[in-house]
Amino acid sequence: MTRDTTSDRGRDPDGEDAAEPLPDGGTAAGDDETTLDPWGSATVADYRKLFEDFGIEAFDEILAEVPDPHYLMRRGVIFGHRDYRKVAEAMATGEPFAALSGFMPTGDPHIGHKLVFDEIIWHQQQGGDAYALIADLEANSARGMTWDEIDEHARDYLLSLLALGFDPEEGELYRQSDNRELQDLGFELGESANFSELENIYGFDGETSVSHMQSVVTQMADILYPQLDEPKPTVIPVGPDQDPHVRLARDLAARTQFFGVTKAYASFEADADEREHLAAAYGALSEDTDEPVRCEDAADWLEAEMAPDDARERVAAKLREAGKEPLRPRVRFLDRNATDEAFEALIDAVDGEKRVFDEHVDSFELSREAAEELAREVELDHGGYGFVAPSSIYHRFMTGLTGGKMSSSVPASHISLLDDPEDGYEKVKAATTGGRETAEKQRELGGQADECPVYELYAYLLAGDDDEFAKRVYDECVDGERLCGDCKEQAAELMREFLADHQEKRAEVQELLEAADIDLDSDRART
Repeated sequence: MTRDTTSDRGRDPDGEDAAEPLPDGGTAAGDDETTLDPWGSATVADYRKLFEDFGIEAFDEILAEVPDPHYLMRRGVIFGHRDYRKVAEAMATGEPFAALSGFMPTGDPHIGHKLVFDEIIWHQQQGGDAYALIADLEANSARGMTWDEIDEHARDYLLSLLALGFDPEEGELYRQSDNRELQDLGFELGESANFSELENIYGFDGETSVSHMQSVVTQMADILYPQLDEPKPTVIPVGPDQDPHVRLARDLAARTQFFGVTKAYASFEADADEREHLAAAYGALSEDTDEPVRCEDAADWLEAEMAPDDARERVAAKLREAGKEPLRPRVRFLDRNATDEAFEALIDAVDGEKRVFDEHVDSFELSREAAEELAREVELDHGGYGFVAPSSIYHRFMTGLTGGKMSSSVPASHISLLDDPEDGYEKVKAATTGGRETAEKQRELGGQADECPVYELYAYLLAGDDDEFAKRVYDECVDGERLCGDCKEQAAELMREFLADHQEKRAEVQELLEAADIDLDSDRART
């Protein structure tokens, strides 16, 4: 499987979409690179590398902007995001937003899956439109699950989701195989993707089945599905191994747009690196003067003041060709997929000073934000989707109780939400810890809570919303006051209580699931 180490390509340095969206595929890299494989055993040794290698942003930088953040956010379990700020803004201002995630029913739901359940439910409770889907087409094509197996596991996932608080009357549950609207959207999105792109991103080759490839565009449709009724900020809560899906969906959302909106400084086209040089030249030459800045003067300044690189040479040549044309900041509307009628409507809708070209329109008065909104309005008026690029948040992988990654295929490594409470108790009691070799060393040196699967159980689940309790467990461990035996006993008892309570609630929501608009007895199972 390809190891993708690209950052968010096709974007301005300030995070805005560049003029031409590019496929977010990667190329094979060395073994020291972080692997993000949506269908494999992805691991992350250093989460900070994801910021540099893939363009994921640190969540703590926007935590203060999130109204009443979930405890997973406060404790750093949700460690990264992609473009979540617009979701937080919608949440804070009461504007529409949505949250969606899918579950591939390949085994029992376990406490690692609960992270995603909680994130979807929390966004619903904050006023968002919530969507939860069963990725049955993916389970069948990518994992070889039978339809009978899929039906059985799907029921278990949905019962746990409802037991934890998902409101099916306010949200939507669906399975990929039954949602024709979703499948039609996937077909249309597939027109904007190609095999070489999927090969680069996912490592597909001549042995990959067509249905597996189809499942990818279906997942892209899942991610954009909440916006079919109206465009709105939408967050996809996932583990970092699913980031390739998010980036491809963001690219496809851009490719379907009638208009691209970007910054520009002259009549010629410029890529993101070139625009960075243009911005520097304009800023320096326009300071303390009301005289127009000419392109040829900007070329002189770049060659005198900026270190030589390929982008500087390219843009200087373009500036010299433009000669005495004024260099002025503007917002550019690029014609990507617009009909002739839509392009003419856009020209009429742009008020104030503007310049009209064959394939783009430059506005000298609109802000970037206002231009994007105007472009979306025109697109919607003329039959387009007007998708907002989807956002994402990323949570840390839970460490398995036996060390390593928590895995559904290794029963001792995880606790299923269906486990007998006594079995859950015993699994915690047998778990690996971050303790020292002896009680004496533990008291002297303190425990290693940051490397302890049992402490993770407190932080991710057992402490609930009680930050003081989670911090007390941590502090007592690292200060040497808390010994592993007592700590595991307390955690095991809390786990037993959680499982008993959860399974009681699962029984209570059986009727709620039966009344929900989702078929859990697939016709495919009988064919």
